[in-house]
Amino acid sequence: MAASAKIDPMSQFAIHPVGSGDLHGPFAFTNSSLWMLVVLAVILVFMIGGNRRQLVPGRWQAAVEGFTGFVEGITRSSIGAEGRRYLPWVFTAFTFILFANVIGAMPFGIVPGAHPFTVTSQFSVTGVLSIISFLIVLGVGFWKHKLHFFSLFWPKDAPFVLALLIFPIELVSFAVRPFSLGLRPFIAMFAGHILLDVFGNFVVQGLNAGGVGYAVSGLAFVFIVFVNALELLVGAIQAYVFALLTSLYINDAVHLH
Repeated sequence: MAASAKIDPMSQFAIHPVGSGDLHGPFAFTNSSLWMLVVLAVILVFMIGGNRRQLVPGRWQAAVEGFTGFVEGITRSSIGAEGRRYLPWVFTAFTFILFANVIGAMPFGIVPGAHPFTVTSQFSVTGVLSIISFLIVLGVGFWKHKLHFFSLFWPKDAPFVLALLIFPIELVSFAVRPFSLGLRPFIAMFAGHILLDVFGNFVVQGLNAGGVGYAVSGLAFVFIVFVNALELLVGAIQAYVFALLTSLYINDAVHLH
């Protein structure tokens, strides 16, 4: 009985093959791959459906144009006139993280046989996105400024001895950026899903216990609603933060502030 009541909130993050595939094979189609395709399919339907170019835009087209205009505003305010060049990647990262977070927060698990998976709860996914952003920053920096790009880490108007001390600190801080950039959305989704799983187990165990357990289940259910709403808000904020920081990092490479 104790074993059956054990809470294992980490099991929802396990990677396993879909169907009869082998996880250790050269090409393994996993639950993470499946839900990543689901996210991409939803984004594709959203973008194609809203890309009708009607003279009087409907709600769908207005939503897509609002998305594009919002991210374009981020790049323009952060990078300036050159921000439009980098809009495709910033928009791609923002949209993917936002849709992945929202879809991952949907209660698909109530459907029998459905095993939802949040791809942004895997650091390998958010880490790859941050590495791509970092490579764009490095590519832009060295392409526009060559070796003068290293002046980004050299403080202006500082005494030479002090600048020698600050330079390696700034260089290490810059090198940590891709790690911290990918860590934020990963931690947000990871922590939120653990809370939802724990409170969900409290609901089930309270109902099975009866008596006072019903009150515990009701309180836990209220927490689930609150945490789920908070997770949706945090998921949107993390997509915005990722897009904003990516734009700011590109701005540093473009203008060497």
